[in-house]
Amino acid sequence: MATIGQRIERAGQAHTLQRARHRASLVPDLLVDARRIANTVMAGWHGRRKRGIGETFWQYRPYQPGETLARIDWRRSARDDHTYVRDLEWEAAHTVWLWVDLSPSMLFKSKGARTSKEERALIVAIAMADLLSAAGERIGYPGLLRPRAARNGAERLATALMGDLGHEHGDWPPLSMVRRHSEMLIVSDFLRPIEECEAFLNDVAQHGPRPHLVEVADPAEEDFPYRGRTEFLDPETGERVTSGRAQDWHEEYRALRSARRATLRQRTHMLGGSYTVSRTDQLASETLVRLHGLLTGNPEEVATVDAPGASP
Repeated sequence: MATIGQRIERAGQAHTLQRARHRASLVPDLLVDARRIANTVMAGWHGRRKRGIGETFWQYRPYQPGETLARIDWRRSARDDHTYVRDLEWEAAHTVWLWVDLSPSMLFKSKGARTSKEERALIVAIAMADLLSAAGERIGYPGLLRPRAARNGAERLATALMGDLGHEHGDWPPLSMVRRHSEMLIVSDFLRPIEECEAFLNDVAQHGPRPHLVEVADPAEEDFPYRGRTEFLDPETGERVTSGRAQDWHEEYRALRSARRATLRQRTHMLGGSYTVSRTDQLASETLVRLHGLLTGNPEEVATVDAPGASP
């Protein structure tokens, strides 16, 4: 006869499998939404706006002594008395790792949200895979997909997520495959203990990728609109806390949340990365525009999303 502990473990495994199957059923629709959003941000991603190896013309410039003659554009040089070099735009592919937190807290969705945090996170990851793969970048997912440059990067990621029914990805992503000089996009609500978040960032620093953290936040988590007697449930542990006057917690809650975010943002910036907040009551395209600007080095796109009135 199975013990109580064994029955609880089996029930937990059944719940995890059921949730994973439900997520898999949503992925095809999320893929369609992600591709639509990606198309509104940019049809293609062609280069880095600096001189280097590639196929896209960038500029003509005067020939400098010591440069190889093979770089001279003789047709352009024949127009006047100067010798010109034809510069191409840098388009060297590099590796971008994507990871989505699929722990239970990501299922939260308040009345004011467009979607759950999990669905927003998946859409951001799949849409970024679509943009990056269209540019010829190598896309990988730690523990699930090895980096590969392929035009169907979004479909590869969606298919892998649909087939991954074994667990909820509650732990941080494995970093054994991650190497230096790569980018890593981590989409989560970052609601675990701050010490765990900082320890993970320390591991990231040892492996060397440049981290881009996207915090997915529900409007209720941001604004704390609760009043009167309210019971709060921790989806990770099942612990319940009851407040007789929830409004009395408002100011302290907002201060603690702001301080927590500032700590993670500062640590991420120290590693050369970025920290973006994606509210689920706002458009996902706003997050994509900002990430596109960060990864392409386009300050105008980043400034647009950081303007007053945008996501905090």
